[in-house]
Amino acid sequence: MRAVVAPTPGGPEALKIIETAKPVPGEGELLVKVHAAGINRPDVMQRQGLYPPPPGASDIFGLELAGVVESSGPGTTRFKPGDAVMALVHSGAYAEWAVVPEAVALPVPKTMSFVEAGAFPETYFTVWSNLFERGRLQPGETVLIHGGASGIGTTATLLAKAFGSRVIVTVGSDEKCAACLKLGADVAINYNTQDFVMAAREATGGKGPDVILDMVGGDYIQRNLEAVAVDGRISQIAFQQGARVDIDLTLLMTKRLTLVGSTMRVRPIPMKAQVAAALEKKVLPLVEAGRAKPLIDSVFPFERVADAHRKMDASAHIGKIVLVMQEGAEAPRSVKA
Repeated sequence: MRAVVAPTPGGPEALKIIETAKPVPGEGELLVKVHAAGINRPDVMQRQGLYPPPPGASDIFGLELAGVVESSGPGTTRFKPGDAVMALVHSGAYAEWAVVPEAVALPVPKTMSFVEAGAFPETYFTVWSNLFERGRLQPGETVLIHGGASGIGTTATLLAKAFGSRVIVTVGSDEKCAACLKLGADVAINYNTQDFVMAAREATGGKGPDVILDMVGGDYIQRNLEAVAVDGRISQIAFQQGARVDIDLTLLMTKRLTLVGSTMRVRPIPMKAQVAAALEKKVLPLVEAGRAKPLIDSVFPFERVADAHRKMDASAHIGKIVLVMQEGAEAPRSVKA
């Protein structure tokens, strides 16, 4: 089968399509013929040599996929050959076939295309775990989402609005501000022309947002402490501007703040399975109703994986970038499976 690897770290040109053995499902695993795979910032970091796969994981790229079950290993009980599934994986999604732990697979609603389903797992697992479980966002509260036009940002906006919260986003251009407002954000802040701390506090009557979801890090960490409301929560999910910073924790104490953080890729399968179960119960009904589908920016054929990464590197996208392996992946499943 064909699959994407990066034999040496580098730019998008480091990505190579190779021929490799088709995987075999083991205990509790499904073999999935991949139709689409989402592209995410951790993929870029892996390509650059900054985020290696967990021990024992394949060096094939890709953390999320959607496709059709071709066969299953011993101990699988839920899905059968022919079922359409989407799943979070340690690695291996940029390939024609991939092995998926059945415990973290979700059924693809018939109202979704495989492209939409391929863009679902990584951001929805991450947002649900970090914004709703660890960040404890409640209906009626206000959340500040950094990187509002990214895959994580658009997902967080859709879910926060669907569950009755107010949304403020930060983005890097007026065009992205307009796109986020159209998506449902209540306030959009262009961080290149506005101070997000002042703007977020003004947008909340001086109180500050109840929850902040941050993937930027760097000097944003101190500024988040300044911006967030008393008794607020800050959920840290990445450090695009660096993880080592000098911060004053006085505000953490005087404002009675909660600062939490987590990663998704290295979590054990049982932990991911718990998130999958919550998504199936609480989020998939919204997706089926058309209220929280992933926002798709662009779709690239498998052979143009390097171009897809170039677009990710440029940070010009609004929503998800998706790689397709099978013809017809963009059609709704109710029309063509």
